[in-house]
Amino acid sequence: MAIQWFPGHMNKAKKDVAERLRGIDVVIEMLDARLPASSVNPMIAQMARRKPTLKILNKQDLADPVVTQQWLSWYRKQPGTQAIGLDAGERAPTQRLINACRELVPNRGGLDKPLRVMICGIPNVGKSTLINTMTGRKIAKTGNMPGVTKGEQRIMLADDFELFDTPGMLWPKIEVEEGGYNLAASGAVGRNAMDEEEVVLELLKYLLQHYAAELAARYKLDDISGLQDWQVLEMIGKKRGAVLGGGRINIQKTSEIVLTEFRDGLIGRLTLERPDEWAVWKKRAKELIAERAAAKQAREQEYAKRANGKRN
Repeated sequence: MAIQWFPGHMNKAKKDVAERLRGIDVVIEMLDARLPASSVNPMIAQMARRKPTLKILNKQDLADPVVTQQWLSWYRKQPGTQAIGLDAGERAPTQRLINACRELVPNRGGLDKPLRVMICGIPNVGKSTLINTMTGRKIAKTGNMPGVTKGEQRIMLADDFELFDTPGMLWPKIEVEEGGYNLAASGAVGRNAMDEEEVVLELLKYLLQHYAAELAARYKLDDISGLQDWQVLEMIGKKRGAVLGGGRINIQKTSEIVLTEFRDGLIGRLTLERPDEWAVWKKRAKELIAERAAAKQAREQEYAKRANGKRN
């Protein structure tokens, strides 16, 4: 099952962002450091039209530090792009952000040429929390559900530095299947748009490949080498007492436990994708899209051929 979630308020946000971008000097895109490519919104790059961009890998204290450095290096190699990592709830990030933006546009500054910056990101990435931290007061709504911020806000971080906040936004079609599951695992997708058991099984499959020791330690599991994701999920349910009558495991409750503890960073410092993996996933997604388009074209040609035959 592919993950897709683009409710009506996000479509409105898209239009508002496109309009605001016309007068923006720098785009800040907040990413989840645990999924630094899955959390990139391709619509932002399209609408920004090569404007200088600062990528913030937020929640880096929840992510694998080695992999975070790989992603920071990867982004810094892209033209017109700077990248920094932030801890969740970092107390004094303002000057770092301002300095990074000024480096991208050194010719902007001063009261006659104020630097205008727009900050955007997927739902639940921590953007509102960051803004409240930078301003020292609660001006942006926060919550653990996606889609809390619904409108644009203008914030003065310095006399010549204007920051425009935007609502959390996904995009109409998530093409990379693995990316969709990662977004769902992070909490960026509404619950009505996903099957939690399916998302957790994909999460466990990846953790078994890269973080089996952390998984076993968190849930006090014995040797899990060679086990499949569903077997590990059942073991976790049994360990946590999520058991129904007849000894059956409550899979829904167990799935909720694993998702919550992943999002809270309780399983360990985990990252769900690496640059080389993402390249493979993206290539495979493009091939699948091309195959589906070719199959659709072949069907349409066959339909047209049959229709012509009937008329003749």
